[in-house]
Amino acid sequence: MPNIKEIATSAKESAEKLGIKKFDIYGSSVDSTSVQVDRGEPKQVKATNLSGVTVRVWNKDNTMGVTSTTDTDSKGLELALKTAFEASSFGVKENVPDFSPESKTQINNGTSHESATQTPVSSLIDSLLSAEKEVLAAHEAIKGVPYNSLSQQDIDRFYLNSDGAMRAESHSLASIFLYSKTEQKDKKPRSAGAFRISHSVKDLDINGCIEETAQKTISHLNYQKIPSGKYIVVFSPDAFINLLGAFSNLFNAQSILDKQSLSTPDDLGKQIASPLLSLCDDALHPANVGPETFDGEGTPTRRISLIENGVLKSFLHSSGTAKRMNATPTGHANIGAKVTISPNFYHVFASAAPDFQFSLETAENVVIIDDLHALHAGVQSLQGSFSLPFDGWLINKGEKISIDSATVAGDFRELLKSIVFVEKEEELTPGGVCPRIWVEGLSITGE
Repeated sequence: MPNIKEIATSAKESAEKLGIKKFDIYGSSVDSTSVQVDRGEPKQVKATNLSGVTVRVWNKDNTMGVTSTTDTDSKGLELALKTAFEASSFGVKENVPDFSPESKTQINNGTSHESATQTPVSSLIDSLLSAEKEVLAAHEAIKGVPYNSLSQQDIDRFYLNSDGAMRAESHSLASIFLYSKTEQKDKKPRSAGAFRISHSVKDLDINGCIEETAQKTISHLNYQKIPSGKYIVVFSPDAFINLLGAFSNLFNAQSILDKQSLSTPDDLGKQIASPLLSLCDDALHPANVGPETFDGEGTPTRRISLIENGVLKSFLHSSGTAKRMNATPTGHANIGAKVTISPNFYHVFASAAPDFQFSLETAENVVIIDDLHALHAGVQSLQGSFSLPFDGWLINKGEKISIDSATVAGDFRELLKSIVFVEKEEELTPGGVCPRIWVEGLSITGE
């Protein structure tokens, strides 16, 4: 992909040639390499380069057209601008998207992220083969690591508009995923997995991923059925972040305006969760390995407080929803045929110390949910309800017993209000930073 200055110059020349006065362009390029292995042999090597731009053009009547292209040379940009200009005649006439009022605001994130040196594919394969071998050697019951991946990415993004805004950034990511499976006579296969992410392969905690995968898998070997009933449930950081993401319409201003949310504009300032819980969306959190400093509209990202002491404080906005709701853009917009809104990086933390401290060492009859499954099918995001199978353990005074098969069900809004303890120690997950969350009175259905 040409650099941003070349694209800006080419776009400006083409716009003048076509008589276009107002346009903006968002583009990205992702150079990715990933490997998979199977029983000591390379299974798959994949290298991809995905790049493209989204072009928006406004005509003299202020209606907008949109087009996307992977051809970013001068001819490709000119054709994209021309196509978007022609499409603008058919654009919507109400709530027309516009430039973000913050598209030229200076970004002060105080951090710098450079692209990492790419690791050769042969080294990636060797590292993953070694990781697979170590997981298999951890216990005689572990017979395979059917799902695994070691990948690295270089990501470049930019935004520019005809009003003089111009932003660009680059960063690198590397990740490893291991998921093992057991085989034992007269017993069900048991599985567990772990994930690690970092700026580069050399900084990746591969040994930690191996150790966690093996420990979790071994802990599931001696499993038992549990009776159905109400339990105190402890969500792992990953499980809670995933459940939070499934109900992200709570904070999505576009969903609220479309009446496709559990929230309404009047809910700001209302108590929606336990006073023990606070939640931010913070793309620039120090633990975020791939921070984005601006969104698809060029708005700088920032820390947005969503819940403070259980009180709903903010929604996530694009420039369009912010204008309609008399708010400020928050840096969460994705441009396309329609501007959409999505969270960046959650930070869940304890608001205050509770009256009573909980501990897994002394807890009795407590269920730990490590991993939730079937989120695509078991969540009714507009009703607030969920019923999900999970992997986890029953804890009794420090004794950890794997749960054979069970589902957890409830209402997400009631779950937020039923939080009785938010631990201090936070863990990094793919979706954010979060501690373990204790919730009372959740329904568990055993097999």
